[in-house]
Order: sequence, then structure tokens, then C-alpha cells
Amino acid sequence: MKMFNEEQEKQLKEIFDAMKRDVTIALFTEPGCYTCPETDGLLDEIAGLTERIRLVRYDLKKDAAKAAEYKVTLAPSFVLLDDKGTYRGVKFNGIPAGHEINSFIPALIEMSGAESEVPKEFADRVAKIDQPVNIKVFVTLSCPHCPGAVQKAHKLAMMNPYIEGEMVEASTFESLSKLYNVSAVPQIVVNGPHGTKTLLGNQPIQAILDAIDAA
Repeated sequence: MKMFNEEQEKQLKEIFDAMKRDVTIALFTEPGCYTCPETDGLLDEIAGLTERIRLVRYDLKKDAAKAAEYKVTLAPSFVLLDDKGTYRGVKFNGIPAGHEINSFIPALIEMSGAESEVPKEFADRVAKIDQPVNIKVFVTLSCPHCPGAVQKAHKLAMMNPYIEGEMVEASTFESLSKLYNVSAVPQIVVNGPHGTKTLLGNQPIQAILDAIDAA
């Protein structure tokens, strides 16, 4: 069953006209994965709306080396690659449906080179980060505030190669949600070399940068 009707497809095509360069979606699935077919279908529809987007498919276990390259451990998961095939830390764990389409589409646009600007004060802080940082944003597809938090995590990842930003669909990956004691969304978990910091809600970039500094 198609995810988008004709009017929605028309709107998305108009949005994708803003893409400057090609983007590759690298999708990882595995047999028996309940939401993998649905995720594959959504991404296939998206890729069919513009020549700028290419979808490549991998098996999480059979293509273990490729999964390790992109630090993918879950299924369904996918990463976005720029026009040079470079992974820049933008990852989605779970289907980006519901409200999360509002974090997925902007990520595609930004990865294509049509990037939004951030204040110089924040850009300078991001540029100084020189140790690996992972930002997980736990979401549910019915949460209207979650996409904003995911967008910020992905934006930070695209700005600095030391940062990785991940959307995690909380109900799909219940064990991971329990591990991080997720009780409300969006929950932002910042893992750094000196520890872990957790934020609740769609926090401003400054709060996320403060958490990165602390972690």
C-alpha cells in the first residue's frame, strides 16, 4: 500500500526541487523484522519522486562490514550519504513515518547541500568539538515535538564529523528504550567520552551543546 497520495507526492516533488546534489539512502534490514517491509516501501516511494535520491539496500548480517562502516546495529535502520558517498553521521533507526517525516525530509534536503544556517556563536562551538559524540533522540511517530529534536541532532552531525545523530523509534526498539530509561519523548541522550547526559523535550541547540560539553 502506498504511503503518499497524489497531492502529497506533488508537494514532495516540489520540496525536492530544492535539492542541490545527490543523496543516497543506505537501508539495512533483516529477515523477520516487523517494520522492515514498511520502511523499505516508504523509502522506495521517496526515492521514486526525484532523481536526486538513490536507495540502496543491505542485509544487516550478510553485509556486516558495510553495517560496521556506518555503525548500524539495528533493523530497520538507514543512513544518509552525501553525493560523494560519505556518511556524515545522519541515521534513522525505525520508520520515519507519522510526524517523523518532518525530520526525514529536511535531512535529505540538508544532505544535498541546501543547508540551513546557524548562528555563528553555535557554529563556533560545534567546530571546537574534537572527540566522538553520539546523540540519540528517542521518538514516537505520534509525537509532534520530536522532529525538531531529531533535526537538531542531525544538523550537529552534518556540521562536525565527530558527531553522530540518530533518530530512535522508541516502540520499535523497546530494549534500547528500556536501557536508556525512556519514559517520555523526545528524549535526547548524549554519549560522550566523559559520560552520558539526558535531556527531555525539544531542547534548543544551546542546551544540546551544553550537554555535549558535559559529556
